[in-house]
Amino acid sequence: APAPPPARHLFSDPAEVEALRWNLLAWYDQCKRDLPWRALAATEPDADRRGYAVWVSEVMLQQTQVATVINYYNRWMQKWPTLQALAQASLEEVNELWAGLGYYSRGKRLQEAARKVVSELAGQMPRTAEDLQKLLPGVGRYTAGAIASISYGQATGVVDGNVVRVLCRLRCIGADSSSPSVINQLWDMANVLVDRSRPGDFNQALMELGATVCVPKAPLCGECPVKQHCQAWRRKLFGKPPPVPDVEDCGVGDCPLCPPAMEPWDSSLGVTNFPWKAAKKPPRAMRTATCVLERRGCHGAPEYLIVQRPSSGLLAGLWEFPSLPLAQDLQEEKEREELADHLQAWMGRPVAAKDLQFIGEVIHIFSHIHQTYVVYSLHLDGDVTLDPALSLSRWVTEEEFHASAVSTAMKKV
Repeated sequence: APAPPPARHLFSDPAEVEALRWNLLAWYDQCKRDLPWRALAATEPDADRRGYAVWVSEVMLQQTQVATVINYYNRWMQKWPTLQALAQASLEEVNELWAGLGYYSRGKRLQEAARKVVSELAGQMPRTAEDLQKLLPGVGRYTAGAIASISYGQATGVVDGNVVRVLCRLRCIGADSSSPSVINQLWDMANVLVDRSRPGDFNQALMELGATVCVPKAPLCGECPVKQHCQAWRRKLFGKPPPVPDVEDCGVGDCPLCPPAMEPWDSSLGVTNFPWKAAKKPPRAMRTATCVLERRGCHGAPEYLIVQRPSSGLLAGLWEFPSLPLAQDLQEEKEREELADHLQAWMGRPVAAKDLQFIGEVIHIFSHIHQTYVVYSLHLDGDVTLDPALSLSRWVTEEEFHASAVSTAMKKV
């Protein structure tokens, strides 16, 4: 069995824990940002509506910055102010509102879980992190802890990317912060630290600290309310480890939380030596041929053909211009031929590859895919009627296109 982490990595002094809680909450009360979901959580008397409001915000904030989320959140809560309202919406409506926010499966899973609460749980949200995670599809450990602590006052910790960074710096944790063993230790720390009387505020304060002060680069250590508890900050101040036993002594043995021997302290980096992550795999490269088919509409305005993606997988259920994945290093002539064959299936008539006009390339980076769209256009003369059996396609004006559930990548195209 691996050696347990030495006590100096942990929060084992009750007096220090209490002081850290007090300092962090006092700072949060004075410096917290005014965000719409916080206002709702603080003023909404109905527990289920409060839980729903926090839930929506936490799902939207996964992998997305606060500044981007605010407008989406306000529009969402205005359109679907309750779980019951969301449960009655169509997936098409959800996708349309979510379009541009990224990671589109989040909206779909949120609605699926809302429908389950209405149909199977009598419209009542689970009240504990354990039940939230067990009963609601798509709700993981972090989201469950956030909802339970902020909405229902459960004294449970949370660990997101911001909390990982703060805790790793507070305790000089230099092992791979993405590894399951380190993540479990960080959850244990968060559960020890969380303030029992104000768990929701404490968790938000810890996340707020990571988002605004203990940032990845150029952290504002001088403004940090808990710097006196931060081992990384003390090491930055004093340079080399002091002669008395300290966190560095762990590195002599097999401490599971110390930096690996091949990653020595870089004094020029200071506290940003932490956290440490193993190098990410580079995103895989993909190429896709996309054609903007244009016809003259009945009122004279141009119309464009969009088709719906499959209900599962990347960008599930969203609309796009007819597109076809390409093999790497395919010659342009062959690209045109394959795209023309693909378009024929939608048009119900032959399409000449030579008629496809090359427009250019659009690059869009997904979390794990470096996607290149090879963009063509084709202007169609006369009336073009789609096969009625192809219900997953439609002609739209430019205005209707932007109002549809289309991805940011397609808007670039």
